[in-house]
Amino acid sequence: MAKDNNKKTKAEAKKPKAEAKPTATKRVTRKAARAKIETAVAVQADIQSKKNETVLAKPRVQDFYQKEVRQLLIEEFSYKSAMQAPTLDKIVVNIGLGESLTNPRAVESALNDIGLITGQKPIVNRAKKSIANFKLREGMPIGVSVTLRKKRMWEFFDRLVASALPRLRDFRGVLMKSFDGRGNYSLGLREQVIFPEIEYNAVEKFRGLQIVICTTATNDKEGLRLLQLLGMPFAQANNVTAA
Repeated sequence: MAKDNNKKTKAEAKKPKAEAKPTATKRVTRKAARAKIETAVAVQADIQSKKNETVLAKPRVQDFYQKEVRQLLIEEFSYKSAMQAPTLDKIVVNIGLGESLTNPRAVESALNDIGLITGQKPIVNRAKKSIANFKLREGMPIGVSVTLRKKRMWEFFDRLVASALPRLRDFRGVLMKSFDGRGNYSLGLREQVIFPEIEYNAVEKFRGLQIVICTTATNDKEGLRLLQLLGMPFAQANNVTAA
């Protein structure tokens, strides 16, 4: 019996093992490979074009700040890191509309003016509570405002300094005393027609507006120096007729 068993095991060992069936491989045609390569090239070209558009579309003042102003601030104030250098954070433009209580069209006119000046749709500010002495009820429109950031902020600052302020009559500079103690600067204008986007003959009424330039500076000295280097025309000490 033992010999028979040994013969069986030897016979089984001599039997060839069944070969594993090869897995079916997906055949890639030349047309599919070419289409895949063309798609990858198109995606890469799209990414490169977007990068080029970003470089070309960078506002002039922002480019000037990154190339020259930031390095001057680092050297002057002895910053340890480039991130410490102050820069523009946001610009808020608003118009108060006390006349809207008697003139319903004032809100629409102010919205149109600020939209043309800033290139961004403003919001309507409404009263948070009722005040009987002013005939004011909660929810009534009392002003319009817009907050500009990034590209539109830099473009608006450029137009404000280069185009709008020089059009003021007898302009000799803006006051240096309008800082809030934290490096933010507030500027008041009597007329919106100093901006070239506003047509003089199409204006319903001259309205004053307030512009608040918010910076990342920690004090007024740094904020003042930042705006000076960016081109803000501050009045000299002996000029008392500043805007």
